[in-house]
Amino acid sequence: MNDYVLSVLLGIVEGLTEFLPVSSTAHLRIAEALFHVSLTSGYWKMYTIVIQLGAILCLPIYFRKRIAQFLSTFPQGKRGDRNPLTHPLGLVMVAFVVTAIPAFLMTKLIGKHLESLYIMGTSLLIGGIVMWIVDELNSTSETAGLGATGTRIRTWHMEDMSLGQAIWIGACQILSAVFPGTSRSMSTIAGGQLAGMSRAAALEFSFFLSIPTMAAATGYDLLRSLMGKAANPIGVSQIDAHGWVVLAIGFVVSFVVAYGSVAWLMSWVRRRGFAPFAVYRIVVGTVVVFWALRTGG
Repeated sequence: MNDYVLSVLLGIVEGLTEFLPVSSTAHLRIAEALFHVSLTSGYWKMYTIVIQLGAILCLPIYFRKRIAQFLSTFPQGKRGDRNPLTHPLGLVMVAFVVTAIPAFLMTKLIGKHLESLYIMGTSLLIGGIVMWIVDELNSTSETAGLGATGTRIRTWHMEDMSLGQAIWIGACQILSAVFPGTSRSMSTIAGGQLAGMSRAAALEFSFFLSIPTMAAATGYDLLRSLMGKAANPIGVSQIDAHGWVVLAIGFVVSFVVAYGSVAWLMSWVRRRGFAPFAVYRIVVGTVVVFWALRTGG
């Protein structure tokens, strides 16, 4: 397949799946297997990191007004009842630290799991079942809406989150680091719903938490690759003009598609919930598990 066409296809896969609760890591790994992309190639490993950076960039641009609002009210908050730890930006950093430290310590284990289609398929399947159950538990409360009594939901907006909820969501996100296919967004959204957050609040917090988490993870991987410390590293000097064009195509396509998927998801979830994504995960996870068992992957 032509490298330019391949870059467009992989950029679309990354952009579509990075922020949907379906695991971009698993979908990229599946796409690479289908398109026969070499997993030992330093260039294509760097390519994966670069298109993830393209997806990340869409978040601060899409949420620029929300970010400006949070920055202008830090640290007391809009109502003046917050502090540096309990302000929405502080809660994002707390959840990030809770995830980052264990994930960094388990880097080698995570690296081994990234090559396993069986682990990814199993994580997709189990994560889909968990997501469906959790979303159904909250569906009645979501229908009742803000102001209803006796519901499971007590946090309808990100500004109303507690420190305990942020710590819990950060802990849930560790699962997505250790078991690729779990999906960072799935683990944070389901974790938030279990902690009494509405779909919209859990989703928004998931997006904000993605910014430092993905920037740190992809930045670290890219630095290791460029410095020759990663497996099969590639330096900037080794990339020719053709390689730079392929990287640029993937970066731009990933950014554009990711921006559109974020806008669509914010609207969809408020009206319909996460059940369709759960069903999709279960179907794809089942197929991938059988595929891995047959191919030894």
